[in-house]
Order: sequence, then C-alpha cells, then structure tokens
Amino acid sequence: MSSETIPLLEEVSSDDRKDVYSRFSPARKRTIVALVSWSALLPMFASGTFVPSIPQIATDLNSTGPMISFAVSLSILASAMGAMVFATYSSFYGRRPVYLIGTPLLCIGSIGVALSNSVPEIMIWRLIQALGTSGGMSVGAAVIGDIYKLTQRGTAMGIFFGASLLGPALAPVAGGWGAHYASWRWTQLSLAVWGLLAFLVILLFFPETSHPGSRGIDKLRELEGESPKRWVWVWLNPFACLSMLRSPNLLLATLAGAVVLITDYVLLMPVAYTVGVKYNITNEFLIGACFIPCGLGNIIGAPIAGWLSDRVVIASRAKYGTDIWRPESRLIAALPGAMLPVPLSVLISGLVTHFVEGKVGLILNLFCFFMNGIGVDLVLTPATAYAVDVVHERSAEVMAATTGLRAIVLAAATSVILPSIKHIGVLATDVIATVIAWSAFVMIWVIIRYGQRMREWVDVGYPLKNV
Repeated sequence: MSSETIPLLEEVSSDDRKDVYSRFSPARKRTIVALVSWSALLPMFASGTFVPSIPQIATDLNSTGPMISFAVSLSILASAMGAMVFATYSSFYGRRPVYLIGTPLLCIGSIGVALSNSVPEIMIWRLIQALGTSGGMSVGAAVIGDIYKLTQRGTAMGIFFGASLLGPALAPVAGGWGAHYASWRWTQLSLAVWGLLAFLVILLFFPETSHPGSRGIDKLRELEGESPKRWVWVWLNPFACLSMLRSPNLLLATLAGAVVLITDYVLLMPVAYTVGVKYNITNEFLIGACFIPCGLGNIIGAPIAGWLSDRVVIASRAKYGTDIWRPESRLIAALPGAMLPVPLSVLISGLVTHFVEGKVGLILNLFCFFMNGIGVDLVLTPATAYAVDVVHERSAEVMAATTGLRAIVLAAATSVILPSIKHIGVLATDVIATVIAWSAFVMIWVIIRYGQRMREWVDVGYPLKNV
C-alpha cells in the first residue's frame, strides 16, 4: 500500500451505503440544504448587520468604535463555545433538536440587543444572540455529510456555503440601511422576526438526518433496553471534541481556514474607518454596500470550490481505484486560492487605500473585496469537506472543534484590528495580514504532502468505515 493512501474498509457503493444516502429524494435533499443554509445565513446577518452600525451604536451608547467592536470578538468567542455544545448534543440527540433550541435563543438575544441602553447590556445580549446562531455552520455541514455521499459532498458543501454566505453580501447593506434610515435597533428586531420564521419552518419541514442508529441516544437505548419514545437527558462534555485537534491534519486544516478568514475581517470589519474615511463615505447604507463585492465573491467561489474538490476526488478514485482513497487529494483544490487571491487581495487593498485617491481607489478596493471573497471560499470549502470526509462518523463534532478553534483565533485577531490600524496604519496592518495569509498555503501543502504520515502519528478515528 502506498504511503499516501488508505483503504476504504467499507465501500461507499455498497448496498448499505446506498440505502443511507438514498433515504431522501433529490428534491427533499435540496429542501434540507435550503433549510440548513437559512440557519447558517442567520449568524451572518447577526454579525453582518452589526458591523456597519458600530459608529452609530457607539454614539448612542456614549462609547467608542473599538469598544463596541469588542462585541464582535465576544460574539465570535460565544459562537465557538455554542458550536461545540450544539454539535456535541447533535451527535447524541440528533440534528433537528439543535435547530429547535438555537433559533429561540437567537430571537431572545436579538430583542435584548435592540433594547440595550449600555455597553454591558449589549455585550450580554450579543453573547446570547451568538449562542443561538452558533450551531448553524457546524451542524449544517454535518447535515450535508449525513445526506450526501463522498463524491457529491464537496459540491453540496459548496452550495451550502454559497447560499449561507449570501449574508456577507446582503446583511451589511440591510444593517447600513436600517441604521441610516431607521435605527440599528429596528435591524436587530427584524433579526428576531426572521429567527421566529426559521423556527417555524424547521419545526414543520426539517426531518432528522442522522444515520439510523448512529445517534448516541439510539445506542444508549439499545444498550439499556429502553423504549425509543422515552426521553433521557445525558450530560456531555462539549469540549471533548477539541481532542480531535490532536490530529495534525485537522489542526493544520483548521488553522489554514482561520488564517484566510482573518483577511476577511481585516478588510471588512474596519471598513468604516478605512475605506469610509479615505473616500469620505459616512452614510451607513453606503458603508454596508461596500460589503457586497465580498459577498458576491463568496457566492461565486463556494460552489466552484466544492465542484473542483469533488472533481479532484473523482479523478483520484479513477486513478487509484475505489478501494484506495487519498483523502488529502481534495485539498489540492484549495491551493490556488491560498496562494494568490487571499493574500494578494489584502496586500493590494492596503496599497490602494494608502496611495490611490478618488473613485479609482474605491473601485480597486471593492475589486479586492470581491477577489478576497472568492479566495476565502476556495480554501474553506475543500478544507471543510476534507474534515467531514476523514472523520465522517463524528462530522458535527469535528466541525464544532474546527469552528471553535477558528473562532478563538478570530476573536483574538479581531480584537486587535482597529487598534492596529490606529497605531501603525492601514497599510502596515494589511501587510502583516498578507504574510499571515500566505502561511495557509504552506499548511495546506504540508497536509497534502505528508497527510498519510501525520495520520499515523495520532489516530482520531480514521481510516473510516463510513464516508
């Protein structure tokens, strides 16, 4: 056996595997993807509508932009903690209960944010709001793994990311419009309404997608001979999933994703204080509109990245046979994005903001935002699909672990972006972000080159029987 390959212990094309992935019709699968995308869209709106409103919120609460921006870091950290809790319990009780618990928390948190009259209040309610939205991405990606087989998973994951990442395109515009023409408080109340609608639709139309007999509660009932209808509460350790990051493969893939996302935040979070100040844009609606190119890049990049990663997997299986699978081959699709559009978009944006005046400078910045959106998804989509591939039976937990670590890194990074711009300037901050971004290319290359060898160092559950 080649050092870069692992055998599949049980073929995806077996009758059992076909049955598992054929439980839902193609139309029902599309409905499920639409529902989980909507749930993943809500956290994007929760954060995206908040950022353009930071100057107005700071004024209303007699605070400062950097202080209010700390609420962004706090919500990222809360999302990380919540993602681990929801993912752990989704593996035990199933995907559906997680959504039915999370969306009411979003509604309550959004109403609390809208009614806040002080900085401590808004911090607390933003934390609750973030907890409510935290299961959207991690559990949503696990749902995709539940219903799509290996050679379709990347494309489905790309559609999921592309649809959910409508948020970065639309949320800042909605938030900016609401802040300028009404109030940031009305924007938060509208989030509560959307959260309520999501709850009702999921309650009525979202089925349980976990593989039959795979939930922890199913195994517990079988072990203890209890009635399937009897509900039992079990305390679980939500942080246990972090042990999966002992795997150097998963750790490097997670850090690569965090690094490329840092560039997203470096460009967009301080946009009112960078592009807005440089080009005299003070209207919150227009500030929010500056996010549209990045969101469009996300929408375009995610499906392309998913499709490319599936093509790489199919080509690998055709070359080496279906009995031999090289899981790291999927990450080849992430290399172009990590090498060029992600780091260069930040570097060029910094140079343009520093040296280029007028409409030309603004247009070039918006183009950089667009290319960054494409580049980030060219990296994130294959990296996410790879994590689900190699630890498929614990897909929600591995997604929570990776999302959690990424969020911790992002929380630390976002807390220093505005202070860095204030003390060393936009260009120097963007140069630092560019250097950090290129490390993602190195990490992905290391996984592709030494993936099999590193999997042998720490076994967290692969090779897998179910892919």
